[in-house]
Amino acid sequence: MIWYIEVVITIMVVICGIAAITVKDLLGAAILFGAYSFMMCLLWTIMGAVDVAFTEASVGAGVSTVLFVAAVFRTSRRTKD
Repeated sequence: MIWYIEVVITIMVVICGIAAITVKDLLGAAILFGAYSFMMCLLWTIMGAVDVAFTEASVGAGVSTVLFVAAVFRTSRRTKD
């Protein structure tokens, strides 16, 4: 039963990764990167690497997402195309 959850989370990781690199809005890309990091945190937890999951949650989904969002708000979000 647990492998169903792993497959679903892995598919969500791939979707978040592809969406983060294809979206044109910088704020959307930063939020999708945070979602990607959170899904990776869940995947690490399911695999039993709780220490890696905790680091991914605090650094990947927490600190770097906040820094990316803060950087987006300090720049202009409009594109030329």
